[in-house]
Amino acid sequence: MIKLFVGGLRPDVSEMDIAMLIGLYCNIETVKVVRDRATHKCKGYAFVETSKVDDAQKVISALNGESFKGNTLTIKISEEEAPKAPKFPKYTTRKPIR
Repeated sequence: MIKLFVGGLRPDVSEMDIAMLIGLYCNIETVKVVRDRATHKCKGYAFVETSKVDDAQKVISALNGESFKGNTLTIKISEEEAPKAPKFPKYTTRKPIR
């Protein structure tokens, strides 16, 4: 899966708005609008997953820098962090108590 970052979104944007816009250029697997927990308004960005790199490049070249509902979009391939190794407590060796 290729994950696209979509920034510059209005607070009232919905998943369907994004799907209708980006769906013109690629097959969408998932759409995740990042929302404020208290107000449930969009924080200004979302993530869209597609299965092909070529489709992702089409979306970027067609929509990056374009206006959507009055805001300028920023679209790029998302660079995910590598999974972090779990932290375990450090154990010290001690002499047994007698």
